[in-house]
Amino acid sequence: MKRVTILLATSLLSLAACDEPQAGDPVIRTDISGEKGKEVAMKADEAPPPSPSPTPTPSETAQPEDSACQPVRFEDVVFTHCVADPAEHRVRMVLGSPTFRSLAKFSASRPDNAPRVAFAMNAGMYDGEGKPIGYYVEERERLQELNRNDGSGNFHLKPNGVFYGTGGTWRIKTTEDFYSTVGDRPDFGTQSGPMLVIDGVIHPKISEDGPSKRIRNGVGVDADGKAHFAITARPVSFGQFARFFRDVAKTPNALYLDGTVSSLWDPARGRMDTRADLGPLVVVEFKD
Repeated sequence: MKRVTILLATSLLSLAACDEPQAGDPVIRTDISGEKGKEVAMKADEAPPPSPSPTPTPSETAQPEDSACQPVRFEDVVFTHCVADPAEHRVRMVLGSPTFRSLAKFSASRPDNAPRVAFAMNAGMYDGEGKPIGYYVEERERLQELNRNDGSGNFHLKPNGVFYGTGGTWRIKTTEDFYSTVGDRPDFGTQSGPMLVIDGVIHPKISEDGPSKRIRNGVGVDADGKAHFAITARPVSFGQFARFFRDVAKTPNALYLDGTVSSLWDPARGRMDTRADLGPLVVVEFKD
Protein backbone atom coordinates (compact mmCIF):
# COMPACT_ATOMS: atom_id res chain seq x y z
CA MET A 1 0.00 0.00 0.00
CA LYS A 2 1.45 3.31 -1.09
CA ARG A 3 1.40 6.05 1.51
CA VAL A 4 1.16 9.65 0.36
CA THR A 5 2.38 11.32 3.55
CA ILE A 6 3.57 9.54 6.64
CA LEU A 7 3.51 11.55 9.83
CA LEU A 8 2.76 8.66 12.14
CA ALA A 9 4.56 5.43 12.90
CA THR A 10 3.47 2.63 10.61
CA SER A 11 2.11 0.55 13.48
CA LEU A 12 -0.78 2.97 14.02
CA LEU A 13 -2.08 2.40 10.52
CA SER A 14 -3.99 -0.56 11.89
CA LEU A 15 -6.16 1.70 14.05
CA ALA A 16 -9.70 0.45 13.63
CA ALA A 17 -11.51 3.48 15.00
CA CYS A 18 -13.37 4.33 11.80
CA ASP A 19 -14.45 2.87 8.49
CA GLU A 20 -12.46 3.18 5.31
CA PRO A 21 -13.23 6.46 3.48
CA GLN A 22 -14.94 6.84 0.14
CA ALA A 23 -12.77 6.84 -2.96
CA GLY A 24 -11.45 10.16 -4.17
CA ASP A 25 -11.53 12.03 -0.88
CA PRO A 26 -8.37 12.49 1.18
CA VAL A 27 -8.67 11.61 4.83
CA ILE A 28 -6.68 12.49 7.92
CA ARG A 29 -6.45 9.64 10.40
CA THR A 30 -5.74 11.04 13.83
CA ASP A 31 -4.26 8.98 16.61
CA ILE A 32 -6.89 8.97 19.33
CA SER A 33 -5.09 6.61 21.66
CA GLY A 34 -3.51 9.39 23.71
CA GLU A 35 -0.53 10.67 21.75
CA LYS A 36 -0.90 14.15 20.28
CA GLY A 37 0.56 15.76 17.21
CA LYS A 38 0.98 12.53 15.28
CA GLU A 39 -1.23 11.68 12.33
CA VAL A 40 -1.11 10.15 8.89
CA ALA A 41 -2.56 11.46 5.64
CA MET A 42 -3.70 8.98 3.02
CA LYS A 43 -5.55 9.18 -0.25
CA ALA A 44 -8.79 7.28 0.12
CA ASP A 45 -8.38 5.52 -3.20
CA GLU A 46 -5.05 4.14 -1.98
CA ALA A 47 -6.47 2.68 1.22
CA PRO A 48 -6.39 -1.11 1.50
CA PRO A 49 -9.55 -2.84 0.25
CA PRO A 50 -11.90 -4.16 2.92
CA SER A 51 -11.64 -7.80 3.84
CA PRO A 52 -14.03 -10.06 1.92
CA SER A 53 -17.26 -11.22 3.45
CA PRO A 54 -17.13 -14.61 5.15
CA THR A 55 -17.95 -17.52 2.85
CA PRO A 56 -21.38 -18.89 3.79
CA THR A 57 -21.40 -22.49 4.94
CA PRO A 58 -24.36 -24.89 4.68
CA SER A 59 -24.93 -24.63 8.43
CA GLU A 60 -25.66 -20.91 8.12
CA THR A 61 -28.83 -21.67 6.20
CA ALA A 62 -30.04 -24.16 8.80
CA GLN A 63 -32.19 -23.29 11.80
CA PRO A 64 -30.44 -24.78 14.83
CA GLU A 65 -32.74 -24.72 17.82
CA ASP A 66 -30.05 -23.45 20.17
CA SER A 67 -28.75 -20.66 17.92
CA ALA A 68 -29.38 -17.16 19.28
CA CYS A 69 -28.77 -15.74 15.79
CA GLN A 70 -31.24 -15.61 12.92
CA PRO A 71 -31.06 -14.13 9.41
CA VAL A 72 -33.46 -11.22 8.89
CA ARG A 73 -34.02 -9.48 5.56
CA PHE A 74 -34.47 -5.73 5.95
CA GLU A 75 -34.57 -3.23 3.10
CA ASP A 76 -33.23 -5.93 0.74
CA VAL A 77 -30.19 -6.72 2.91
CA VAL A 78 -29.74 -9.78 5.12
CA PHE A 79 -28.85 -8.93 8.71
CA THR A 80 -27.77 -11.59 11.18
CA HIS A 81 -29.73 -10.73 14.29
CA CYS A 82 -28.50 -12.24 17.57
CA VAL A 83 -30.47 -11.81 20.79
CA ALA A 84 -29.05 -12.14 24.30
CA ASP A 85 -31.75 -12.82 26.90
CA PRO A 86 -30.88 -12.16 30.58
CA ALA A 87 -32.96 -15.21 31.53
CA GLU A 88 -30.74 -17.50 29.43
CA HIS A 89 -27.44 -15.74 28.86
CA ARG A 90 -24.64 -13.81 30.51
CA VAL A 91 -22.57 -11.13 28.77
CA ARG A 92 -18.89 -10.43 29.28
CA MET A 93 -16.07 -8.58 27.58
CA VAL A 94 -12.83 -10.30 26.55
CA LEU A 95 -9.55 -8.78 25.43
CA GLY A 96 -6.78 -11.26 26.26
CA SER A 97 -3.20 -10.65 27.37
CA PRO A 98 -1.71 -10.38 24.86
CA THR A 99 -4.87 -9.42 22.98
CA PHE A 100 -6.48 -12.28 21.11
CA ARG A 101 -7.00 -10.18 17.96
CA SER A 102 -9.41 -12.80 16.53
CA LEU A 103 -12.46 -14.81 17.45
CA ALA A 104 -10.67 -17.99 16.41
CA LYS A 105 -7.81 -17.43 18.87
CA PHE A 106 -10.28 -16.66 21.63
CA SER A 107 -12.19 -19.85 20.83
CA ALA A 108 -9.00 -21.92 20.90
CA SER A 109 -8.07 -20.49 24.32
CA ARG A 110 -11.21 -21.72 26.07
CA PRO A 111 -10.90 -24.71 28.40
CA ASP A 112 -13.14 -27.73 27.89
CA ASN A 113 -15.22 -26.91 30.96
CA ALA A 114 -15.92 -23.29 29.94
CA PRO A 115 -19.57 -22.22 29.61
CA ARG A 116 -21.10 -22.74 26.18
CA VAL A 117 -20.87 -19.74 23.90
CA ALA A 118 -24.11 -18.61 22.29
CA PHE A 119 -22.25 -16.12 20.07
CA ALA A 120 -19.42 -13.61 20.14
CA MET A 121 -18.64 -10.45 18.21
CA ASN A 122 -16.09 -7.66 18.02
CA ALA A 123 -17.24 -4.88 20.30
CA GLY A 124 -15.57 -1.51 20.30
CA MET A 125 -12.85 0.50 18.63
CA TYR A 126 -9.18 0.05 19.35
CA ASP A 127 -5.62 1.15 18.69
CA GLY A 128 -2.89 -0.54 16.67
CA GLU A 129 -2.24 -3.09 19.43
CA GLY A 130 -5.89 -4.07 19.70
CA LYS A 131 -6.40 -2.19 22.97
CA PRO A 132 -9.63 -0.23 23.49
CA ILE A 133 -9.53 3.53 22.94
CA GLY A 134 -12.60 4.11 25.10
CA TYR A 135 -14.09 2.93 28.37
CA TYR A 136 -13.52 -0.77 28.88
CA VAL A 137 -14.37 -3.01 31.83
CA GLU A 138 -13.75 -6.75 31.96
CA GLU A 139 -14.78 -8.85 34.98
CA ARG A 140 -15.31 -5.61 36.96
CA GLU A 141 -11.75 -4.48 36.23
CA ARG A 142 -11.50 -1.16 34.40
CA LEU A 143 -8.74 -1.37 31.81
CA GLN A 144 -9.50 1.93 30.08
CA GLU A 145 -11.13 5.10 31.38
CA LEU A 146 -14.08 6.85 29.77
CA ASN A 147 -13.00 8.81 26.69
CA ARG A 148 -14.80 12.17 26.44
CA ASN A 149 -12.28 13.76 24.08
CA ASP A 150 -13.14 15.41 20.79
CA GLY A 151 -11.62 14.08 17.60
CA SER A 152 -12.24 12.67 14.15
CA GLY A 153 -13.65 9.35 13.02
CA ASN A 154 -16.78 7.44 13.91
CA PHE A 155 -15.82 7.06 17.56
CA HIS A 156 -15.93 10.83 18.00
CA LEU A 157 -19.14 11.41 16.05
CA LYS A 158 -20.89 12.52 19.20
CA PRO A 159 -22.86 11.45 20.98
CA ASN A 160 -21.01 8.19 21.27
CA GLY A 161 -21.94 5.74 24.00
CA VAL A 162 -21.31 2.84 26.35
CA PHE A 163 -22.78 -0.66 26.40
CA TYR A 164 -22.50 -2.00 29.94
CA GLY A 165 -24.14 -4.20 32.52
CA THR A 166 -24.09 -5.97 35.84
CA GLY A 167 -25.60 -9.42 36.23
CA GLY A 168 -28.66 -9.62 33.97
CA THR A 169 -29.19 -5.86 33.70
CA TRP A 170 -27.74 -4.45 30.49
CA ARG A 171 -27.95 -0.89 29.24
CA ILE A 172 -26.73 1.54 26.62
CA LYS A 173 -26.21 5.20 27.47
CA THR A 174 -24.62 8.12 25.71
CA THR A 175 -21.15 8.82 27.05
CA GLU A 176 -22.23 12.04 28.78
CA ASP A 177 -25.26 10.35 30.34
CA PHE A 178 -23.06 7.50 31.53
CA TYR A 179 -20.55 9.98 33.00
CA SER A 180 -23.29 11.86 34.84
CA THR A 181 -25.39 8.99 36.16
CA VAL A 182 -23.29 5.82 36.57
CA GLY A 183 -21.23 5.70 39.75
CA ASP A 184 -20.72 2.01 40.38
CA ARG A 185 -18.38 0.02 38.19
CA PRO A 186 -20.31 -2.52 36.09
CA ASP A 187 -19.37 -6.14 35.47
CA PHE A 188 -18.60 -5.30 31.84
CA GLY A 189 -18.52 -2.23 29.65
CA THR A 190 -17.32 -1.04 26.26
CA GLN A 191 -17.39 2.42 24.74
CA SER A 192 -17.84 2.95 21.01
CA GLY A 193 -19.45 5.35 18.63
CA PRO A 194 -21.48 6.81 17.28
CA MET A 195 -24.76 6.08 18.96
CA LEU A 196 -27.19 4.82 16.34
CA VAL A 197 -30.47 5.34 18.16
CA ILE A 198 -30.99 7.63 21.15
CA ASP A 199 -34.29 7.43 23.05
CA GLY A 200 -36.00 6.07 19.95
CA VAL A 201 -34.58 8.68 17.57
CA ILE A 202 -31.80 8.10 15.06
CA HIS A 203 -28.55 10.00 15.76
CA PRO A 204 -29.06 13.54 14.37
CA LYS A 205 -25.83 13.44 12.33
CA ILE A 206 -26.67 10.18 10.55
CA SER A 207 -28.19 10.80 7.13
CA GLU A 208 -30.94 8.62 5.70
CA ASP A 209 -28.59 6.87 3.29
CA GLY A 210 -25.09 8.34 3.13
CA PRO A 211 -22.40 7.31 0.64
CA SER A 212 -20.30 5.36 3.18
CA LYS A 213 -21.32 1.70 2.97
CA ARG A 214 -19.59 -0.98 4.99
CA ILE A 215 -20.30 -4.33 6.60
CA ARG A 216 -21.26 -3.13 10.08
CA ASN A 217 -22.10 -4.48 13.51
CA GLY A 218 -23.76 -2.95 16.53
CA VAL A 219 -25.84 -3.55 19.65
CA GLY A 220 -29.09 -2.27 21.09
CA VAL A 221 -31.07 -2.96 24.27
CA ASP A 222 -34.86 -3.24 24.11
CA ALA A 223 -37.50 -2.26 26.65
CA ASP A 224 -37.46 -5.76 28.14
CA GLY A 225 -33.71 -5.63 28.78
CA LYS A 226 -32.67 -8.00 26.00
CA ALA A 227 -29.53 -7.11 24.05
CA HIS A 228 -29.87 -7.22 20.26
CA PHE A 229 -26.69 -7.61 18.21
CA ALA A 230 -26.63 -7.28 14.43
CA ILE A 231 -24.10 -7.73 11.65
CA THR A 232 -24.81 -7.16 7.97
CA ALA A 233 -24.16 -9.62 5.16
CA ARG A 234 -23.09 -6.86 2.78
CA PRO A 235 -22.15 -3.18 3.04
CA VAL A 236 -24.89 -0.81 4.22
CA SER A 237 -25.13 2.87 5.06
CA PHE A 238 -25.23 4.16 8.62
CA GLY A 239 -28.84 5.21 8.04
CA GLN A 240 -30.02 1.75 7.04
CA PHE A 241 -28.10 0.18 9.90
CA ALA A 242 -29.66 2.56 12.42
CA ARG A 243 -33.15 1.93 11.04
CA PHE A 244 -32.72 -1.80 11.62
CA PHE A 245 -32.28 -1.22 15.34
CA ARG A 246 -35.13 1.28 15.49
CA ASP A 247 -37.65 -0.57 13.32
CA VAL A 248 -36.76 -4.29 13.56
CA ALA A 249 -34.89 -4.83 16.82
CA LYS A 250 -37.00 -2.04 18.36
CA THR A 251 -34.26 -0.88 20.68
CA PRO A 252 -34.72 2.67 22.03
CA ASN A 253 -30.94 2.95 22.35
CA ALA A 254 -28.39 1.35 20.04
CA LEU A 255 -24.64 1.69 19.64
CA TYR A 256 -22.37 1.24 16.64
CA LEU A 257 -19.57 -1.22 17.35
CA ASP A 258 -17.49 -1.09 14.16
CA GLY A 259 -17.41 -1.52 10.40
CA THR A 260 -15.37 -3.36 7.74
CA VAL A 261 -13.71 -5.55 10.39
CA SER A 262 -17.11 -6.64 11.79
CA SER A 263 -17.05 -10.35 12.71
CA LEU A 264 -19.31 -12.96 14.30
CA TRP A 265 -18.80 -16.35 15.90
CA ASP A 266 -21.99 -18.43 16.00
CA PRO A 267 -21.03 -21.96 17.16
CA ALA A 268 -24.51 -23.40 16.56
CA ARG A 269 -24.28 -22.56 12.86
CA GLY A 270 -20.60 -23.27 12.47
CA ARG A 271 -19.86 -19.67 11.58
CA MET A 272 -16.47 -18.18 12.45
CA ASP A 273 -15.68 -14.93 10.64
CA THR A 274 -12.04 -14.16 9.95
CA ARG A 275 -11.24 -10.60 8.92
CA ALA A 276 -8.69 -8.03 10.00
CA ASP A 277 -7.17 -8.12 13.49
CA LEU A 278 -9.77 -7.30 16.13
CA GLY A 279 -9.72 -5.65 19.54
CA PRO A 280 -12.29 -6.02 22.34
CA LEU A 281 -14.72 -8.93 22.03
CA VAL A 282 -18.18 -9.33 23.54
CA VAL A 283 -19.06 -12.90 24.45
CA VAL A 284 -22.58 -14.14 25.16
CA GLU A 285 -22.62 -17.41 27.08
CA PHE A 286 -25.41 -19.77 28.09
CA LYS A 287 -26.06 -19.85 31.81
CA ASP A 288 -26.50 -23.63 31.89
